[in-house]
Amino acid sequence: MLIKKIFFVLITVSIRILLIIINVVVRKKTLLDGLKNSPFECGFLPKELPRNPISLRFFLVALVFLIFDVELILLFPLIRSTKILFFLPGVGLVSFFIVSLILGLYYEINTGGLNWAK
Repeated sequence: MLIKKIFFVLITVSIRILLIIINVVVRKKTLLDGLKNSPFECGFLPKELPRNPISLRFFLVALVFLIFDVELILLFPLIRSTKILFFLPGVGLVSFFIVSLILGLYYEINTGGLNWAK
């Protein structure tokens, strides 16, 4: 019985040591990787001065994303509620909402708001 307990303790200690060694190896690899420390979707480089204004293109893309994201969040419950609103008025409401989304996208394409790779 005592030998089994010692055996299990040795196995758990050896597994912990092995996990610590794997952690050290993986951590060294990620510390040496420069891409892990680069900015991700923030719109500016960290080596610039902090008071420099952010790029207007980044701001416009973020704004368009937020607008269309909120509209999609509003669209899903609206589609679900067409059964409650009777069929024809519900379909008209959803159609109006989708047409307004398409018109907004058409406006963004024509004004050049989506052409950020010039």
